[in-house]
Amino acid sequence: MQRLCAGHDAALNELMERHGGKLFHYLVRQVGNEDDATDLAQETFVRIYKHRERFDPAHKFSTWLYTIATNLSRDRLKWRSRRPEISLQTPIGDEGTELEAVLPDQKRSPDADLLLSERAQAVQRAIAGLSTELREPLVMAEYENMATADIAEVLGCTPKAVESKLYRARLQLRARLAKWLETEPLR
Repeated sequence: MQRLCAGHDAALNELMERHGGKLFHYLVRQVGNEDDATDLAQETFVRIYKHRERFDPAHKFSTWLYTIATNLSRDRLKWRSRRPEISLQTPIGDEGTELEAVLPDQKRSPDADLLLSERAQAVQRAIAGLSTELREPLVMAEYENMATADIAEVLGCTPKAVESKLYRARLQLRARLAKWLETEPLR
């Protein structure tokens, strides 16, 4: 980041290579959509480049990176909430046939893949169902392996507040995933 601030534009490529993958996965978990995550990751690095003079070398670069990405993902989720997507269960035509019924069939996967897919979807839905206040620190802690202090800095709160949010998020996830926890352990 210091090289980028000093005018070495190629340093942005190195930052993108080093942090791009993890940032993309974080954003996918935040917004639940790979296309949106790709756009947001690119926009994050565009903002880093445009506002490189604002970077404070006394702080960690990853904290600044995730702060920008978190704010962008919040904006995208707000935008999406104002523009709902159409459901596959939406009736079409006069007969009331659902949209899903007229779409071409996807190739069926084996039972084990189906179970794994259902389990993954259940976890994704449970995480997506958390409030933003609880989802953000959970994703940063569990999927991005960020330290509590770093999460607190990104979210602008105390480490104790982060610990409390993580505790509440995990309690809610246990309740929502009780069916899956009783049958087989999640992996």
